[in-house]
Amino acid sequence: MREIVTLQLGQQSNYLANHFWNTQESYFTYGAEEESPVDHNVHFRPGIGSDGTETFMPRTVIYDLKGGFGTLRKLNALYEIDDDPAASSLWPGQTVVHRQQPIGVHAYQESLDTGQAPPELSTSTVRYWSDFNRVFFHPRSIVQLSEYELNSTVMPFEKWHMGEELFASLDKEHDLVDRDLRPFIEEADQMQGLQVMTGIDDAWGGFAARYMERLRDEYGKTPIWVFGVQEPATGLSREKRLLKLVNKARALAELNSQASLVIPLALPESPLPRSVQLNASSSWHVSALFAAALESMTLYTRLRTTDRVYSSNLSNMTDLLNVFGKQTIANLEMSISEPSKSHRNGANGHSNGLNGRGENVRSSYETGIHEDGSEAGSQKGVATLDIDLSSPQDLNLDHNRRRGRKRHIFSQVLADRGLQDTDPTVDELEMREQSMRGMRRLKVHNYRSRVAFPIIDSYPKIFQDSYGHPVKDHVSIQTALSTDSTVTDKVKALRNTVVRSIGLEDRETIGNELAEIAESYKEGWSSDSDEDDDDE
Repeated sequence: MREIVTLQLGQQSNYLANHFWNTQESYFTYGAEEESPVDHNVHFRPGIGSDGTETFMPRTVIYDLKGGFGTLRKLNALYEIDDDPAASSLWPGQTVVHRQQPIGVHAYQESLDTGQAPPELSTSTVRYWSDFNRVFFHPRSIVQLSEYELNSTVMPFEKWHMGEELFASLDKEHDLVDRDLRPFIEEADQMQGLQVMTGIDDAWGGFAARYMERLRDEYGKTPIWVFGVQEPATGLSREKRLLKLVNKARALAELNSQASLVIPLALPESPLPRSVQLNASSSWHVSALFAAALESMTLYTRLRTTDRVYSSNLSNMTDLLNVFGKQTIANLEMSISEPSKSHRNGANGHSNGLNGRGENVRSSYETGIHEDGSEAGSQKGVATLDIDLSSPQDLNLDHNRRRGRKRHIFSQVLADRGLQDTDPTVDELEMREQSMRGMRRLKVHNYRSRVAFPIIDSYPKIFQDSYGHPVKDHVSIQTALSTDSTVTDKVKALRNTVVRSIGLEDRETIGNELAEIAESYKEGWSSDSDEDDDDE
C-alpha cells in the first residue's frame, strides 16, 4: 500500500512533524460522496482501541526528552487503561508515589476535547509542540528519554557525543529498532520507505547518526529520507554558533553515507519575501514554514494512485535526484502564492497566483523550464524560488569564496500545488517521450496537483496576501528539490570553519568525508565550463 513510516528525533523535529500530521488529518473526508485526494494508508495505520472501536493513527515513532511532550500522554482517549504504577508493581509492601507538578492542559486541547470553537493560537501561548496537536498517537509511538531534560541549563542536550552515547546505552539495553520501530514496519504491506525528521545541529544529530547505522543494517535497500532541522542561529554567541556548525558538519558527514537523501532545513538569514511574516524565535512559526515546504514537496508520494501522472514514491524520486549515485544532499526551495479567485470559489480555469516577488507563478515556470534536457545544456531552464531553506548562509562562512559563481543543477524536482491547470505542456510531453526513448535525460521533473496547502486553525498566520492580510484558507506552494553544485561550496566552507574544532581522534576522518562530499558534486561537470557565463 506504499506505506511510509516516520521517525521523529527531538524537539525541533517534533514541531515540524506535528504540523505535518495536522495537515494530513485535515485531508480526511467524512461524507459518503467525498473522496480525499490523499491515500491515508500511506501514513496512517488502522487499529483497535481499548473499547473495541476502530482507530486510524500515524505510522510514526516519536522520541523526545523528559518534559518535551508537554501535556501529551502516552495513553489517550482511545487507549484508556489502568496506568497506576502501584497496581503493576512487584513490590508487596507499601508504595509512595512522588509526582511532579503537572503541566496545565492548553486551552486549544481543551477545545478539541469538548468540541468547542478553538481559541486562536499565538507565539506567546504555544509552549510545546503538543499544545497544537490535532491527532491521536498510538501508545507505542511515544518514547520519552528521561536521561536528559528539555531546556536543562545544568546538562543541556547539545553536544554530538551526548547523542551518540545516549543511543548506544539505550540500544544496548533495549534494541531500539526492534522495540520501537519494527512493529510499525512489520504492519506495512509494501513499504515505500522511511522518513526521518531530526535535529542535526545539536545532540540529536549524534543520536540520529547511530540510529541510521542500525537502520541500514536492518533495512539495507529501503529508501530513507532524512530531513535535518536546524535552529535559527541569530543572536547566539560565537561559541554556540560554532558548536552548532560542528554538530551539523558531523551529521552531514555521517548521514551522507547512510541515507538515501539528506535534506537540510534552515531558516535563511536573508530577508524573507513580503508574503511570509514570521517570528524567527518561535519554533511554532519556523517549523510551520518548514512543514509547508516538506508537505508540499512530498505530496506526490501519497496522492491516490489513480493520478498516475503525478503520483510517485521515495525510491523513484531518489533515483531522479541522485544522478551519479553519490549526490545524497539535496537543496529545498519554496515560493508562496495566493490562489486565484477561481480556485477559492471552486471554479474551473487557470489559477495563476502571484509569488513573493509579484510574478505570475505559472508563467515563471513555463517560460523555458524544459529548455535544459541535455546533460551539458544551458542552465536557463531550472527554477530558482523565493525562499532557500538549504542553509544559503553557509556560503558566507568562506570569505575567500569567489562570488557570483553560477549554480549548476544536476537534477531538480518541481512540485506545484494549488493550481487549477495541471495538464502537462506540449514541451513537457515531448520531453517525456524523448526520455522514454532514451534520447535524453530529463533534468527537470514536474509534479502538479490541484490540492492547495490548507491553513488550519493549528497553523500560524505566517502567510500574507498581496494586500498584507493574513491568508486564512489555503495557499498555492511551489517547491524545488535540487541536487546542485552549491553543496560543494557550502560543505567546503563548513569544513574549513569547523575542522579545527573537532577532536583530534575524529578530525581527519570527518574532514576527509566532508571533502569527498564536496568532490562528489563536481562529477560530470566542471566549474570552469561556466566561467564565461559568470562574466555575462
